[in-house]
Amino acid sequence: MSIFTKVLFLFVLSFGLMIFVSNKTNKFTQDIIESLLKERYIQVSDELFKYLSNNDTNSLYKKLKELKFEIIKEKEYHINDSKIVYTYETTLSIIKILKDHNNKYLLYMNYLDDDILVIDMLQDKNLKEKEFLNYMILTDILILIILFLIILKMIYPLKNISKRIKDFGDGDYGTRIYNNNNDEIGELSTTFNLMASNIEELILSRQRLLRDIGHELRTPIAKSKFAIEMMTDNKYKKILNNALVQMDEMTNELLHIEKLNANQHKLSLEKFNVETLISVALSKLFIEDETLINISLKSNFSLKADLEYLSIAIKNLIDNALKYSEEKPILIVVENKNILIKSRGEKLNKSLEFYCEAFTQNDSSREQKGYGLGLSLVKRILDKHNFVFSYFYDDGYNIFSISI
Repeated sequence: MSIFTKVLFLFVLSFGLMIFVSNKTNKFTQDIIESLLKERYIQVSDELFKYLSNNDTNSLYKKLKELKFEIIKEKEYHINDSKIVYTYETTLSIIKILKDHNNKYLLYMNYLDDDILVIDMLQDKNLKEKEFLNYMILTDILILIILFLIILKMIYPLKNISKRIKDFGDGDYGTRIYNNNNDEIGELSTTFNLMASNIEELILSRQRLLRDIGHELRTPIAKSKFAIEMMTDNKYKKILNNALVQMDEMTNELLHIEKLNANQHKLSLEKFNVETLISVALSKLFIEDETLINISLKSNFSLKADLEYLSIAIKNLIDNALKYSEEKPILIVVENKNILIKSRGEKLNKSLEFYCEAFTQNDSSREQKGYGLGLSLVKRILDKHNFVFSYFYDDGYNIFSISI
């Protein structure tokens, strides 16, 4: 779940709770005010009734003034326009507590043919306090909304930062973050830009070095190959020729590994079948004796990958199998979206990860068989494709497996 989604979820939850609490608080306050006014009106009505029943108008007005009540003159209009909250009737009298369209509470009293409608002026204080409470709740809601917008503004640059970092990780070393904020996010952007510049310079320096080395090596290798062709055939010519071929292959693999490590190479994905993959891989080996390899194509499935790089990985596995197998032919088995390269020999005494490191060998002795850069390049190519590379030993065969 993204930060934006989390913040939005918390905002909606908080906003919903605030509205719920606001409604409950408003209703609770309204009920309390109504209960208090009802109680006060009932008490006042007892005192006023004796003046109303005795038709003592002066005393009635005096008492109303003392109790902070006022007489409402337009009785019929207010009575018809109000809601009855409480009523009490006897044979000779009627008491009603009304609520008008302004949410103010009125007291109506009737005795025989005399009636009066009054309002408690003290209730304005309670109503104002209730109104003030409502304003405070509304202010809290507005503050919550403003806070949400501020947080959104703060986290919005993080999306851009995340994208830039991803681009950098994918090999776009020239990417930078442009942020002029004078806060922690601005400091993060500045720190990233400094780090990116340093890493870019280091990577470019290494690439230049390897490119120069590759270029410088190819020239003497090419001259040496030409010189060897001029030599008479003998055992030393074959040894020298093999050494030069290995150096040429090693130079190419070093450059391939560097591109993969630096995320410079974007895979050129295309759809092809596994038979095509095996054919392209074998064509890179230039094998003259086809009896050295036995291919069992039990299923010709399709896959989407970079044919050039994946064929290099298969070629390296086949080449290693040919070099180190104790008997020929080696086996290439394709079944259930798995490519197996099998060769006779003793079981490897270390884990596959050990042999996937560059220039590893079984021990420190120069006579021992090493795997050079071959498996290291295979591992990086397969990791780039998200394919599974594994090793196991079965019935005298070292088996390297690629699971598509």
